[in-house]
Parts: sequence; structure tokens; C-alpha cells
Amino acid sequence: MGAKGREFESRRPDQTVFAIFLALALSGCSAAPAPRMHATTQCMDAARLDDQRIIPAGRVDRGSVAFRPEERVGGHGEVRAFSIDTHEVTNRQFAAFVAATHYVTAAERTDADGQRHGAAVFDPSRHMWIVDRSADWRHPQGQGSSIEGREFFPVVQVSYEDALAYAHWRGRRLPTENEWERAARGDAPASPNLHAEAFAPDGAPRANTWQGVFPVVDQGTDGFAGLAPVGCFPANAAGLYDMVGNVWEWTSDWFAYDAAPVSEEYARAHDPQHIAEHVIKGGSYLCSDNFCSRFRSGSRQPSDPSEGMSHVGFRTVADVRS
Repeated sequence: MGAKGREFESRRPDQTVFAIFLALALSGCSAAPAPRMHATTQCMDAARLDDQRIIPAGRVDRGSVAFRPEERVGGHGEVRAFSIDTHEVTNRQFAAFVAATHYVTAAERTDADGQRHGAAVFDPSRHMWIVDRSADWRHPQGQGSSIEGREFFPVVQVSYEDALAYAHWRGRRLPTENEWERAARGDAPASPNLHAEAFAPDGAPRANTWQGVFPVVDQGTDGFAGLAPVGCFPANAAGLYDMVGNVWEWTSDWFAYDAAPVSEEYARAHDPQHIAEHVIKGGSYLCSDNFCSRFRSGSRQPSDPSEGMSHVGFRTVADVRS
């Protein structure tokens, strides 16, 4: 397993201690009514699943908004026309790929030490990330978990290589960061309102995020505590679902904090552990106001391409010939 992936066994969010104390302080208050959770396993009509949309050529410009230091770069440039999946790749779609090709994901392979590679799982009971050797796309939370009945949930625990293999099987590829942002926002710059893309003006949720004190309490006021099936929230102007929230999404771009786009060599040289990482976009169901707040199209994060994670998925794109 990659060196950076090993850190998950001891990594805790910077605000974990604060969040735990705050949750304990609030525990003496009268309990709010329990939110109504959705038990649905499918939100989109079957006829609309597996669709793509054409995104016309144009210029993406994130503008001057930068809520985080890494957002000062990227999100600027001309983009050619392309097609993009209307939703994140689902377990059903990925299962069809595996059945047809007998592909073995990175998490399912054996490392040089003879142990199963496994993947990163966020353990809500311990409020931390761990490397679980039993985790993979079929068992996204490790031993005892399953995707049975979750065919229309986004596939997770897929490494960059896994996502790329699926895309190539379909005759497609992974989006660049600029393509992903153009699909998310069109001609508009990033909003200066932190909540504009994840919440309606009246506060109604437009995306699957974490409501409450991360990592202790997810109130689930958006109807979901954890992953949601694809397409449970309103589509954006381009007809795309879950471009923010639910799961982060792989892009083909290499990550650096101070420049974008960059080469693999630049990314490796500017990473403290010399691991060339890829840009992931859009935030996930773990993004909260008190910790992450990256439920925005302009947000960007690095992720080790050799690792699967329980909150990272992907969608595919293809060039459109004029």
C-alpha cells in the first residue's frame, strides 16, 4: 500500500478533539427530533441511468474565489466539447465491467508483504480513517459490509487505476479538472457563497453532505447519513447529478498546491512525501461546515492514485468531434 495510504491508520482530523468536546457539551441539551432518513435504494428512473450530456466548448474560469489555499490555482482555461456521465459510476455499472473483464481492483490485490492491499475506510465509531485490509468495492466498509441492494449507489474503494480501467473499457476517459469544473458550473465563476452549490437559498439541501458536528454527529437532515444513491438531489444546469457532495471524483490531472495543471514529475517533486497524487473534485458526504466545507465545484484535493477510499468515486467523459 502506498506510503501516504498508511497514514490513514493514525490520521485524525485537526478538529476532532474540539468536535468531541462540543458534542459532549451539547449532549446535555434536549434532543432534537430524529431526522427522517430515506430508505430508498434508487432515486433516478431506470431510463435515465447510464446517460451522458454534451458540454459545449468554452472557457472555464473559477474567478477570484479561493476559500482554501489550494484553490488559488486551477479552474482556468479553454475546454473543448465533451460528453460526461450524468451521474457517478454506480456499483451496477462497475460490476458489469468486472464481470466482462475479470478485473481485480487495487484493494483486492496482494502486496509484497503477502497481505491483502485493502482500502481506506472512515470509521465513525472511532472518528478516524483506518486502512481496512478487508475493504474493497464489494465491501466498501470492510468485513460485514456489502453492496447488495445498493446497485445504484456510487461505486467507491476504486483507485485511480481502477477508475481509468473502467473508463477505457467503455471507450471513455477520466475528466480533466477544467472539464469537471465546466461541467459543474458552465460559464459562471465559483460562487463567493460557501453554501450556494450544496444548499438552496432557503437552506434546503441540494447535495449529500454532513450536517452536524464532524466527525461525531451526522444529523442526516438531508435525508442521508452516509452515501446516497445517485440522482437523489436536483441536477445542475447541465443536467448532471451529484457534482458536489456524495463522493469525491477522480480527475486525470496531477495535484500541486501552487500550480495547475502540472506534470507528474512536478506533482511528485512538490509533494512532501514525493507521491504524485491526482486531483479529486466536488466534496463528499463527509464534508461539513465545521471541518471540510468543500461541497463546492471550486474545491480541489489531492488523493493517492494507488488507494481506494470509502468516499471517492468517479464519472467518465469522452471527446466530442465537431
